[in-house]
Amino acid sequence: MNKTEMAKKLAKKADLSQAKAAEVIDIIFSSDSGEGIIAVELDADREVAISGFGKFYTSRSKARTGRNPATGETIQIAAKTHAKFKPAKGLKDRVSV
Repeated sequence: MNKTEMAKKLAKKADLSQAKAAEVIDIIFSSDSGEGIIAVELDADREVAISGFGKFYTSRSKARTGRNPATGETIQIAAKTHAKFKPAKGLKDRVSV
């Protein structure tokens, strides 16, 4: 399912126009700088927990030494922050049926 298909389903279920439904989806999920409720919260290092669905959060990996597999050369891998999602029990149970 893509964003357009999701907007169509949301519009039908919530009795909205398809344009308004797409706008709601953008407000929640946009990854543009300063946009998107979830992305803004993750930028501020806060979790977004949706009961019964799951939790969006950030995780940090430390800087470490790695090896270039092509040359065997030792390289430095920088520390990084990753966005992660952990499904709630309700979602896991529904999908694993």
